[in-house]
Amino acid sequence: MLETVRGPRQLIVGEGVAQNIPRVVAESGSRVLIVTDQVLLGQPGVADIVAAVREKVEVVAVFSDATPDVPLTDVALAVSVAAEVDANVILAIGGGTVIDLAKIVGVIRRHGGTPRDYYGESKVPGPTIPLVAVPTTSGTGSELTPVSVLTDPDRELKVGVSSVHIVPDFAIVDPELTYTCPPTVTAHSGIDALCHAVESYTARPRAHGPRDPVEQVFLGRNPITDHYALLAAERIARSLRRAVRDGGDTIARADMSYGSMLAGLAFSHAGNAAPHALQYPIGAATHTPHGLGVGLLLPYALDAARDAISDRLAILAKVCGLDVADASDAEAADTFLAWLDGLLTDIGIPRTLADIGVARADLPRFAEMASGVTRLIQNHPGPTDTASLTAILEAAWTGDRIRRVPTPTR
Repeated sequence: MLETVRGPRQLIVGEGVAQNIPRVVAESGSRVLIVTDQVLLGQPGVADIVAAVREKVEVVAVFSDATPDVPLTDVALAVSVAAEVDANVILAIGGGTVIDLAKIVGVIRRHGGTPRDYYGESKVPGPTIPLVAVPTTSGTGSELTPVSVLTDPDRELKVGVSSVHIVPDFAIVDPELTYTCPPTVTAHSGIDALCHAVESYTARPRAHGPRDPVEQVFLGRNPITDHYALLAAERIARSLRRAVRDGGDTIARADMSYGSMLAGLAFSHAGNAAPHALQYPIGAATHTPHGLGVGLLLPYALDAARDAISDRLAILAKVCGLDVADASDAEAADTFLAWLDGLLTDIGIPRTLADIGVARADLPRFAEMASGVTRLIQNHPGPTDTASLTAILEAAWTGDRIRRVPTPTR
């Protein structure tokens, strides 16, 4: 047995817990950089948090120009604002973009250099300045994960900085902050959370040596991640449609916040897999939201690996509340995939890559690029050669999930 568990120093989750933010920030430092975006800064709930923090600490600077997908220009600007006040603590209030930006700012603030110095796994040499992460969406799980995903203009796909040292010190998850999240964002972030749960639960298990939990970030599934992933899937399955349909459904919002958090804990160790790796080049090329892309790709990637994971898909069918009591694993897997198709349709996720403007001729190139994202693609439970990944993309482009990925010849 060789396992590891990663997470914040303290995770606080529940309605009303946002009132603790000023105290937690003040106890972590006296010169604060607040990272958020313009839309959020204009919302009363976030404005009240900023005002309360100002009353508790010596100095506050606000960087509110965070933009989607964390372009390197945003990193440079935020680092400059942090330097102006000699920030010794960061408060991130927002979705995954905002929190990922805050993570890399903390790295550079403590260790210097540029984001490119830290691309890949375990390149951050040590702890960063304290980070308090407050999500306003239910999806990315970034408030408690060891990953920051960035957009580099010199590369054709997104890049990741992965390190145990960038897990936020405190995660404060208050469902009340998600009540104003619009339906489309709720859908895209929510399906991202379900992808995290499902990809973690179906990730390839891997054998490890004693050094691996320190030298590697994503390690494949284990019994701990299975527990988190199934709890997450159960809550998200019963509440995602409701949260999209009615943002004021407080029970659904609570389920989504809790499910997103649990899924984040699962993939912090198990890692994401083919849908996320394949979305990197597709998202960069089409400028479509991350959650939309991984949600679209998920059923095709699962179908390609179904021979290896039909038992796990059957268990997912059960925890998602589907009637599979008398079904075989293969039948239950079919039921789960059909249910997933319906869920995606109901929340507005396009069915095919053609629907989002992907050119069929680009599929082999995207598969080749995704195959290089080793930290993710090694978790896919099916074949991962370029031909097999291209076949997944072909199925996703045509919408034909009956197409089977060929077994590679060796």
